[in-house]
Amino acid sequence: MKHASLPLCGEFTVGDVDKRIFGSFIEHLGRAVYGGIYEPGHPAADEAGFRTDVLDAVRELQVPIVRYPGGNFVSGYNWEDGVGPVEKRPKKLELAWGVTEPNLFGTNEFMAWCKKAGTDCMMAVNLGLRGAEEARNLVEYCNHPSGSYYSDLRIAHGCREPHNIKLWCLGNEMDGDWQIGHKTAYEYGRAAAEAAKVMRWTDPSIELVLCGSSNGHTATFGDWETETLSLAYDKIDYVSLHQYYDNKTDDTPSFLAKNMAMDDFIRTVVAICDYMQGKRHSKKKIHLSFDEWNVWYHSNNDPVERWSFAPHQLEDVYNFEDALLVGLMLITLLRHADRVKIACLAQLVNVIAPIMTETGGGMFRQTIFYPYLHASLYGRGTVLQTPITCQKHDTKEFTDVPDLDGVAVLSADKTELTVFAVNRDFEADYALELRLLDLDGFTPVEHLELAGFNLKAANGFAASPVRPTAAPLPETDGKTATARLRPLSWNVIRFRKTAP
Repeated sequence: MKHASLPLCGEFTVGDVDKRIFGSFIEHLGRAVYGGIYEPGHPAADEAGFRTDVLDAVRELQVPIVRYPGGNFVSGYNWEDGVGPVEKRPKKLELAWGVTEPNLFGTNEFMAWCKKAGTDCMMAVNLGLRGAEEARNLVEYCNHPSGSYYSDLRIAHGCREPHNIKLWCLGNEMDGDWQIGHKTAYEYGRAAAEAAKVMRWTDPSIELVLCGSSNGHTATFGDWETETLSLAYDKIDYVSLHQYYDNKTDDTPSFLAKNMAMDDFIRTVVAICDYMQGKRHSKKKIHLSFDEWNVWYHSNNDPVERWSFAPHQLEDVYNFEDALLVGLMLITLLRHADRVKIACLAQLVNVIAPIMTETGGGMFRQTIFYPYLHASLYGRGTVLQTPITCQKHDTKEFTDVPDLDGVAVLSADKTELTVFAVNRDFEADYALELRLLDLDGFTPVEHLELAGFNLKAANGFAASPVRPTAAPLPETDGKTATARLRPLSWNVIRFRKTAP
């Protein structure tokens, strides 16, 4: 058995967790909407056509915010096509994903679904083929109470009360040449600044997310952020980051170290934002919205019939090693809670998602569902500095990879402490010594783990073997608790304050 140490001090903090860091994403893509959250006629569908089994799973996750309607889809989307009488809505060729969009489900349906799911909406506007005019009209439609053309149109469509959407994305991945209406940094920065201006004039209470680079490896990364921020800094609140990881080479040691690249990506974007703040002599600090992140590669080459409706598209079936990396990515997001205020696991249902459904049939929770669940339930509060001392190893892609990675969160009322940890070692148990320096009266109450599975083990409709189980509680003398972390394991170690 190997040994590791983690001193924890309630006075040494990183920052408070914004609950929106546990957000997700629904795009008009594949079966995310049709056959995912919305399937009229399904045995579990309610009167609005929403699948109640999916709603139950989303509520279980306590998803605080969901980004909608895209994604690449939004850059060719006319929001007006998705409101009003369903029988009058147009059927369109959807160019981003090569399918047919019938517009049976749109803004008002999604907002009704959000209400039932207990979540808020992060609405994206089309800055690909459209611009400031259509964006401000959508804000008026959604948020203005009444007495204007678009607010009264919403009321005529059956929604008397405004939706009061507070968080808005200014387009999606506009740096990518795959994007409908792709723009240079200057073109996008100007378009975003003008859209932001009139959107906020329409509703001064909203927050706005500027498109950052679509990943950290694009040729324009860094330059894109610098130029777009130089044009829109004073009008926006967040810069977006997107990143997906894969194990196409079947190099699991490197795969399980890829959250180190995510750490570097976040630090670099933070540095650019702070450089622009200093250059402008501004008191305004820009935070980050990591509004697309996940593992994605299992389904990339699956064929799709062109112009079909709601095909099985990008339906990754996740395995155990994917769950470990998702846990590591959640640890990374929490570790940067001082600057990452929003994050969206992409996506929520069927399309690279923790929840999978069968059209007309059942559903199951994917392996990645569980780290996401644990982080959402127990990761709210204040992130503590987490200086783990452990052995390190090298992989083909990374050097000095810590065997253990983890983060600790103290609840807002300071009565619960949770340590999330992953043991990357393939063979050795770790005895992790948790030293509670100024955290008096805390007693271990639960140790959950995902461990002992074949790396390629997956869940499915017939059986879902990859599930968390209870592990032995850490041994404790009141000030030090020693937990056993099994090889290749995700761990959630929970303490509760039982004494003053």
